[in-house]
Amino acid sequence: MSDPREQAATGKALRADVPRSRHAEYTPAADRADPVELIERQSALRVPELVPVRYGRMLESPFRFYRGAAAIMAADLATTPATGLTAQLCGDAHLLNFRLLASPERHLHFDLNDFDETLPGPWEWDVKRLAASLVIAGRENGFDAATRSGIVRAACASYREQLRRYAGMRTLDVWYARADMEDVQVAEAHRLGSLGRGRLARAMDKARASDTLQAFGKLVRVDGGRVRFAADPPLIVPLGDLLPGVEGDRVAEMLRGLIQGYAGSLRSDHRSLLEQYRVVDMARKVVGVGSVGTRCWVVLLLGKDAGDPLLLQAKEADESVLAAHTAPSRHSNQGERVVTGQRLMQAASDIFLGWERATGFDGRQRDFYVRQLRDWKGVVETKIMVPRGMRRFAALCGATLARAHARSGDRFAIAGYLGRGDAFDRALAQFAERYADQNERDHQALVDAVRAGRVTAEPG
Repeated sequence: MSDPREQAATGKALRADVPRSRHAEYTPAADRADPVELIERQSALRVPELVPVRYGRMLESPFRFYRGAAAIMAADLATTPATGLTAQLCGDAHLLNFRLLASPERHLHFDLNDFDETLPGPWEWDVKRLAASLVIAGRENGFDAATRSGIVRAACASYREQLRRYAGMRTLDVWYARADMEDVQVAEAHRLGSLGRGRLARAMDKARASDTLQAFGKLVRVDGGRVRFAADPPLIVPLGDLLPGVEGDRVAEMLRGLIQGYAGSLRSDHRSLLEQYRVVDMARKVVGVGSVGTRCWVVLLLGKDAGDPLLLQAKEADESVLAAHTAPSRHSNQGERVVTGQRLMQAASDIFLGWERATGFDGRQRDFYVRQLRDWKGVVETKIMVPRGMRRFAALCGATLARAHARSGDRFAIAGYLGRGDAFDRALAQFAERYADQNERDHQALVDAVRAGRVTAEPG
């Protein structure tokens, strides 16, 4: 490792090649792919009967479309200026992928959550994905352009200032850094009004209540003394309803083998904990917006009795949308790619997070990652945010992203490049508005495609 001062100087020197003001740039490439065609390429690999649900969810609003359009933006980001400095990327760092989560020590903290697209790549891409999402959400809330700009600049200033802070810290201190929500609650008390403080407290209480037992009560029923998933098609379909007979038996065998095999990717003590549970039922589940149509299974396990449940989610891991625009992943298993990226970027990860490759009854091998279905997960409701609340939330997202990048990237060089001034912040505010315009055009392209009968959409 070279001297941190030299790395910072190297980062600062990059301003000559890529001025910070250039990050405001966004112009659609002359050969830009049809956005609907990009979405359809992804859909071709997914469960056919669920694809219309995905389109239905993306139709609802430009923001819902944006959540499902990571592949479109990845191709666009590849055409934008970049310093050449890299970090482990989330790949889909929009504002709703920052949320309240539980640490293994049962503390509520704030962190990134979704890592389906994670890969090493240009650090700027994650920041731009976040910035654009803030403008899109701000437009949905009716905020004017000046307010939206202030929100984006707050996120970028927080990212920049935290990177500089991490550049001055010991490496171990960077690794141990996290946003404990009780500390955040105290720190934000004087910045938020009584309404904001109340909403934050309620969000924390709701996150703590969103656990395995809550999910068990909502998703599971007792039928003739047998504990089983309750059907709620197409969102949750028990395996026995989805594939009765021999095919269902083969998938059940595959899923049991997946859970048994994935245990090998866990720490030995967590593997021992998992061995105290037995699999009793499985169901297919529809998740998210961009993930709709991927093969996602929920698996019900019981410990000592029906009052001792564990709900695991086994989600298919495809190639990252960043893969076509970055260096190849060093992981041949896409589930391992997701898990490795998550462990690297999160301050604390689910103790049941792991991966496995499984062969379906169609003979095709697919990669999966496995985690708990719910473990103190809370999503902030951006639709009810006032400008001050979204500004504070944006700053917290920016600081969180900085910590995630500092764990894997050259924090000294990135901090040196960003500097003390707000040139980068102002540039990103301009970029985000321009990309929000592009997202609205792409959303309209999907609306037009549905109207023309090119693709079929169903309410999600």
